[in-house]
Amino acid sequence: MSIRLPKKVVISATLVIAFSFSPPINKWESRFVTMAPNGVLRYHADEHGNTIPDFSRVGYYQGDQPIPDVPVVKTVSPGDTNSQAIIQQAIDEVAQRKPDANGFRGTILLKKGTYKIPGTLYILASGIVLRGEGEDEQGTKLIATGNTQRSLIEVMGDGYLEEVAGTRASVTDAYVPTGATTLTLNAADKYKVGDKIVLVRPATEEWIKDLKMDVIDARKGTKQWSAGEYELYYERVITKVKGNTITIDCPVMMPLEKQYGGGSIFKYSFEERLSKVGIENLRCESTFDSDTAEDHGWTAIQFNKIENGWVRHVTSRYFGYACVHLNELAKWITVTDSRCLDAKSKITGSRRYSFNNDGQQNLVMNCHTTEGRHDYVTGARTCGPNVFYNCTARNAHADIGPHHRWSSGTLYDNIITDGEICIQDRGNWGSGHGWAGVTQVLWNCTAKRAAVQSPWVSGKNYCIGLKGAKYAGRLGGRLDGEWEGQNKPGLSPVSLYMTQLKARHRK
Repeated sequence: MSIRLPKKVVISATLVIAFSFSPPINKWESRFVTMAPNGVLRYHADEHGNTIPDFSRVGYYQGDQPIPDVPVVKTVSPGDTNSQAIIQQAIDEVAQRKPDANGFRGTILLKKGTYKIPGTLYILASGIVLRGEGEDEQGTKLIATGNTQRSLIEVMGDGYLEEVAGTRASVTDAYVPTGATTLTLNAADKYKVGDKIVLVRPATEEWIKDLKMDVIDARKGTKQWSAGEYELYYERVITKVKGNTITIDCPVMMPLEKQYGGGSIFKYSFEERLSKVGIENLRCESTFDSDTAEDHGWTAIQFNKIENGWVRHVTSRYFGYACVHLNELAKWITVTDSRCLDAKSKITGSRRYSFNNDGQQNLVMNCHTTEGRHDYVTGARTCGPNVFYNCTARNAHADIGPHHRWSSGTLYDNIITDGEICIQDRGNWGSGHGWAGVTQVLWNCTAKRAAVQSPWVSGKNYCIGLKGAKYAGRLGGRLDGEWEGQNKPGLSPVSLYMTQLKARHRK
């Protein structure tokens, strides 16, 4: 992550000498992940075969393709008082173009200047890029005017993920550990390499009971967990079929346990999901009446029902909720080199979730926030893998981490905050947040303090190489997570995500 310095930086000779004679830092490796001399990562399993999973297949084309620079096909200049119609007209015009061989319709370039937007800009077709000429004050500035809560830019497909009839098969393994990529089915003859599938992890009343989420200490509005609401759906791609055993592209993010219903898979269709949409090089701001105002722009950019998209080099300022919100059906999205600054709202629940990911296989990297609450956060039943990498938060008003109701499979890698990072049983907060997540990995992070607990059943959480204090969390008597190397410099590799990505690309 690049750090912006003042134009003139004076470093004293004393400081240079101090750096020159700093003692060497002894490198150390985690007992869970080590690296062989040839660059291959070795994952060390627990007594049940569970490992820290490979998080590398996240973001735009799972990190296997760079974000492209798509040619400009339409140019727009600022209007006098209201630019919404002219930008929307340009988006709709480009949406009618035939996609090129790479699936892109083209880039709409918004020239430098100020664009006042009283409503929402909608991108409802694939292959469109909305690009400005810079995210600073002298660049392209979109202003959310007026007094209504809404998203400034909304990228939205249509339809739903639908099961293909007659394709469901049951997982016959008694136990599939976290980190595994192979599944044995009762019949695999319906499947072939390249099939998009959903891996279903069911919820049972026994599981809810053993997780103790049916006995949350109740207060007004507390809702105990029920099995019917906690079935999890992980999107995957089949990479190999051999007999009744299949291999999937992304690992299992929590154990599939026969005692809790095991698992199953099915093929799916999603005919109207968008793809290849990008937002880049823009500054988004909202008007506001006061520091606690709530009747103004709420989210700068919102994605849903889309795969293989991106947000890069975007700065948002003064919104009440987020710079970027990735909804449940947003997949393979990269958000990079962006900033969420100076939120304006009350400092309380459901506000200031600076970079909020409710989707799966998404990557948020090289981002920065100020005055947020839950700056890098996932929501209820978020299915991984997901990664937050090399991000910072300043003047944080609450904690980073999975927010509520069982997010599975998130890596927080080199996150720096002056607030907290928490993975815990949140109990009756909200309407019954309960266990926030499982297979949540803190790797080489820095925080004021952290609470990392493991749930009663179905997996672990990890805190490896944290710089900061450890505390017990909101509720006592919970199981400790896997802690290792607290305040011990020299963790190797420095970044788990980047090392996993490089190791996979070597194969």
